[in-house]
Amino acid sequence: MQTTAQRSKSRFADLALVLSGGGARASYQVGVLAAITERVPEFEVPILTGVSAGAINATSLASSPGSFAAAVGTLRREWKGLTADNVYCVQPISIVRSSISWVLQLLMRRRSGPGVLRGLMDMTPLRQFLSETMVLDGIARNIATGWLHAVALSATSYTTGRTVTFVQGSESVPVWERALRVAVRTELRLDHVLASASIPIVFAAVKLEDGFYGDGSVRQTAPLAPAIHLGARKLIAVSLRVPRGPVTASAPIGDYPAAAEVVSLLFNAVFLDSIDADAERLDRVNQLVAALPPNRDAPAGMRNVDLLLLRPSRDLGLLAHGYETKLPSLVRFVVRGMGGRRTRGSDMVSYLMFEPTYTETLMDLGYSDASAQWPRIEEFLAGCES
Repeated sequence: MQTTAQRSKSRFADLALVLSGGGARASYQVGVLAAITERVPEFEVPILTGVSAGAINATSLASSPGSFAAAVGTLRREWKGLTADNVYCVQPISIVRSSISWVLQLLMRRRSGPGVLRGLMDMTPLRQFLSETMVLDGIARNIATGWLHAVALSATSYTTGRTVTFVQGSESVPVWERALRVAVRTELRLDHVLASASIPIVFAAVKLEDGFYGDGSVRQTAPLAPAIHLGARKLIAVSLRVPRGPVTASAPIGDYPAAAEVVSLLFNAVFLDSIDADAERLDRVNQLVAALPPNRDAPAGMRNVDLLLLRPSRDLGLLAHGYETKLPSLVRFVVRGMGGRRTRGSDMVSYLMFEPTYTETLMDLGYSDASAQWPRIEEFLAGCES
C-alpha cells in the first residue's frame, strides 16, 4: 500500500510550477500557493522553475525540509519579515565618486577603457538575508528523497547575450540548447540565485565560472520552456499582471511621461510580458497537437501541455500608489524626482517596495484570488490524477 507521500508524488509527478520575476510583486505568488496548500495539504510540485524574484521563491521552496505546504509556510514568514534594508542599500558617495572620476577621465582624454557602472544599488543585504534563511544543501536532499525532480533558475549571460538556465535535478534531468537559450546542469549556489535577480544597472552583475550574469528576465522569451524541457505535462504559472482589457483609442494623451513612467514600462516589458506571449504560443501548440489525425504522431518534441495561468484580480502597480513614503529616504527622494508619485509611475515603486505593509497586502490578495478561483484550480488539480 502506498503512503500518503507516495500517492501525492505519483499524482503530481508531471506537474511544474513556473514563477516569474517582478521584485516585491513576487510576494503575490506566495499568497496563491498558501491558498492551494491549505486546501490540498498533500500538494507537491516536483519541477520548480523561476527567474529573478521568482527564482528566489523557487529556490526557497526547493531547499526547504518537510512537505511542500511547510515550505510555503516558511517562505510566507520570510516575506513577512523582509524589508528594503534586507534587499538593497544605496551608497551615494560611491556613485558620485565613480561618476565624477569617469567624467574627469573623459574630459581629460585619459580614459583607458570603457565606463563601468556596477549598479545603482548594492545587493549585499540580500546576499546576507538569503545566506541566513536558505540552506541550499536541502535541494540535493529533496532530490534524493524523490519528491523533487528538478529546480531550474534562469539568468542572462553578459558574455554571450543568451539566457542560461541552471538546472539541478536527478540523473535523468535533461539539458538543452536553443536559439539564444541554453541549459546547464549544475549544483545551485547562492550566486546563481543572485545572478537571476540582478536587474541590469540597478544591481551589479554577478560573476560565475564563465562570466558575468544579470537578471534572467531580460532575454527570456519562453519562460514556460524550462519546465516543459524538464518533462512537465501540466504547468501552474503565476502571472503578476492583471488581465489586459481592450485598448481605448480615445484615451487622453496627458502630460509627457515622467522618468518613473518610462522605467515602469521597461520593467513591465522585462518582467511581465513574456509569460503572456509564451502562454499564447503554448495554446497554439496544444491546438496543433489536438488537430492531428489519430494515426499521426506529433512532431518530435511537441506534446500537449496543460497550463493553469493564475492572475491577480487587481493591478499590483496601482496598489503600490502612495507607498513611496515607506521607501528608504534616499530611494524615496530619487523616486519622487522621477515622478514616482504619479499614478502611472507607481509600477516602478511596486518593484522596489520590499516592505511588509505592501508585500502582506499582495500575499493576502494572492490568497483571496486563489480562493475565489478555487473551482478552476481544483478542476486542474483533479486532472493531475489522470
